[in-house]
Amino acid sequence: MSADINVRKDHSEARIHPPILWLFHVLAAILLSKFLPWPFAFPDVVKWLGFALVILGLGLGLSAVNGIWRARTTLDPHGSVSDIVTSGPFRFTRNPMYLGLTCFLTGIPFIFKSYWGLVLSLLFIVLMNLLVIQYEETYLEQKFGEQYTSYKSHVRRWI
Repeated sequence: MSADINVRKDHSEARIHPPILWLFHVLAAILLSKFLPWPFAFPDVVKWLGFALVILGLGLGLSAVNGIWRARTTLDPHGSVSDIVTSGPFRFTRNPMYLGLTCFLTGIPFIFKSYWGLVLSLLFIVLMNLLVIQYEETYLEQKFGEQYTSYKSHVRRWI
C-alpha cells in the first residue's frame, strides 16, 4: 500500500482557476458585444463608471496580492495556504481578488459601451461561488478551524 494514500491534500479542491473562469467571461463579453449588441442607448456616465470600476478592481487586486505576499502564503487556489490574511482589503471582503476581477469584468465592457459585462459579472459571481469559493472555504475551515470560522463570521464573502 502506498504511503501517499494516507496523506491529506493540503489545498482546496477548486474546480477551475479563477483567472481562467474570468478570461472565459471576458471573451464572452467581447463576442456578445460584437455579435449581439444591446439595443439601448449608452450614456457617457456609464463609460466613466467603467473606468472607475477598472481602477477599483485593479486597486483591490493589487492590494490583496500585496497582503498575501507579505503574509508569505500562496495566491494559487490549488496551493497550500500557510496563513489567513485579514488585513488590507481582507478586512471588508474575504475575496478581494475575486471582487477585483468582477469589477474589472464589469468595467471593461462599460468602457467599450456594452452592458454584457454586467450580465456576465452576475454569472461570474455565481460560478465563482460554486466552482471555487465553496471549496476554498471548506479547505480553510478544515485547516484553520475556529480562526477561519471567526473571521468568516465577521467579514462578508463579497461585500
